[in-house]
Amino acid sequence: MTKAAPTNSLNDTFDLVVIGGGINGAGIARDAAGRGLKVLMCEKDDLAQGTSSRSGKLVHGGLRYLEFYEFRLVREALIEREVLLNSASHIIWPMRFVLPHSPNDRPAWLVRLGLFLYDHLGGRKRLPGTRTLNLRRDPEGAPILPEYSKGFEYSDCWVDDARLVAINALDAHERGAEILTRTACVSARREGDVWRVSLKGKTGLREVTAKVLVNAAGPWVSDVLARVAGLNSSRGVRLVKGSHIIVPKFWEGTHAYLVQNHDKRVIFINPYENGTALIGTTDIPYEGPAEDVKIADVELDYLISAVNRYFKQKLRREDVLHAYSGVRPLFDDGKGNPSAVTRDYVFDLDDKGAPLLTAFGGKITTFRKLSEHAMRKLSPFFPNMGKDWTSAGILPGGEIPNADYESWVNTLRNDYPFLSSELLQHYGRCYGARTSRVLGKAKSIANLGTHFGAGLYEAEVNYLVEQEWAETAEDILDRRTKLGLRMSKAERHGLECFLAKTSIRASA
Repeated sequence: MTKAAPTNSLNDTFDLVVIGGGINGAGIARDAAGRGLKVLMCEKDDLAQGTSSRSGKLVHGGLRYLEFYEFRLVREALIEREVLLNSASHIIWPMRFVLPHSPNDRPAWLVRLGLFLYDHLGGRKRLPGTRTLNLRRDPEGAPILPEYSKGFEYSDCWVDDARLVAINALDAHERGAEILTRTACVSARREGDVWRVSLKGKTGLREVTAKVLVNAAGPWVSDVLARVAGLNSSRGVRLVKGSHIIVPKFWEGTHAYLVQNHDKRVIFINPYENGTALIGTTDIPYEGPAEDVKIADVELDYLISAVNRYFKQKLRREDVLHAYSGVRPLFDDGKGNPSAVTRDYVFDLDDKGAPLLTAFGGKITTFRKLSEHAMRKLSPFFPNMGKDWTSAGILPGGEIPNADYESWVNTLRNDYPFLSSELLQHYGRCYGARTSRVLGKAKSIANLGTHFGAGLYEAEVNYLVEQEWAETAEDILDRRTKLGLRMSKAERHGLECFLAKTSIRASA
């Protein structure tokens, strides 16, 4: 089983304790463990329960950041697209984006210049470049209103954000890290050249010692700093709410759309699960507990209006099947416009005694680079640690020849011929080359055990509980998989009852 048994030992000593189980925390834990350091990562909730499961689900360079002159950030993100494609081609894949041009907003020449830079800043290798579209003639223009005659098509990538966190944590664990979910850091204090860190989980308090403490708590980074005894930090984050809506898909094809709104913000309209579309995001300053965030009516209307400005089929509020919001923890650089606040990351290293490294900001595309930079910052304290390694490292499930998922999935089809096309893609896209660990020696659907609905079988539930720290129906349905979008309340309740019985048996 993946989950290590908790202890109450006062002698647990680590090189690194990482606070936060989002993409940055999981990425740092993985990188550090791969360098031979003894690592513990704690998360007060489930992996990716906060911002890291509520993103736009894209690995992208950030086209719109070019107009804010964030060239280094865009270049780094574009380079990372290629790195991540190679490391996890089962959960990351290319997607083409159609950008209808509105002459009332940015001029066409400026858009084309931006796309030219986007094609060439990051050493693009695998993804096709930009092309110009005649929206009255090309099929991509079929759902677009006739007043938009010109468009562009460019490349970026899709990512299953929550699974990206899970497999980083899994890789960290397999390299020796201890991963503790539902375990909060309640306090930390310096004792000479080490940290004494108090953790509170379901089994009570546990105190550990660490040479270095890393605060990667995302929207809760300031809360963690407040628990560090004797620390006065002038750094902070600016919380910005981003909301998305899910509606029935209203166009043919696997491509996505990117539209410019009147306020010059851009809205992504992407194909999503089971014939739906994911639309977002908003950018609104947010105050209050990050865990209480939810979409507001004004955001619903904003997203619907942006879509209706360009498309023949008009969306209404009643078309919204689901909505979610996340709080992006951006480094507070004092700028007034939330959309202009940098998505770049900033580190604060407090080495007045035992070192504390705090990560502010960042975006899912650059998590690996952020993690690498974090370890470089800490290299003076670990002179014997291993070298940079993650640029060539393959994430669990990504062990696919030549990172060619489409060719590899045929092998999976041959191994499990009883799977429907839908189930085959579900397992392949979630678990990649590790699908056999989920399905084992199954020779028929019956071998997968109880069917809970929406294609979720007992074999997958058991794998997620035993190997990926899943404990609740929400962990499984809303983060590890997206099957909750298709499950009825009764089916979800059935899974909850099964997990409750499983938990009782495990603790007996």
